[in-house]
Amino acid sequence: MATINLRPWREELRQEKQKEYVSVLALVAIVAAAIWWFVSGAYGSAIESQQARNDYLAMQSKALDKKIKEIKQLKTKKSQLLDRMQLIQDLQGNRPVIVRVFDEMARVLPEELFFQDVKVKGKALSISGRAASNDQISTLMRNFDKSAWFKNPNLYDVKANKGGYNSFSMGVTQTRPKSGEVK
Repeated sequence: MATINLRPWREELRQEKQKEYVSVLALVAIVAAAIWWFVSGAYGSAIESQQARNDYLAMQSKALDKKIKEIKQLKTKKSQLLDRMQLIQDLQGNRPVIVRVFDEMARVLPEELFFQDVKVKGKALSISGRAASNDQISTLMRNFDKSAWFKNPNLYDVKANKGGYNSFSMGVTQTRPKSGEVK
């Protein structure tokens, strides 16, 4: 005999597949939510970690900026102290030289000639004075030229004054003699 299946098997199959589809859909949604939660947590953790590193670097950068500023101030103070030390050493070293220059100026000065004004700028001396005659001025220039402490005497002008004296102005350069030239 032929069997007729009167049960609605297609309807049951459809319902069973629909239940399976809903359960797979729910499982996929749960898995997607879990993946999203782990990924967002990982990104959040990475962002917090990077922010902590950035804060640490900013703090260290500020500390280094302060140290750099202190180092610059110390270098400035050091250069100022070195400049002062150099100036003091130059003054200490030039102390006997100045005395020797004035002594040498007195030695090269001929009779009947006197200085009215002596100005010093660096190594250049500007001298103005009076002489009884032009011969004394010439002698003064020759004496400066012979001296180991002076070089390049240069006469600027000579004027005849009432009273028999001639006024003059001249320039000369101060030098430091070599060890064998000093008398």
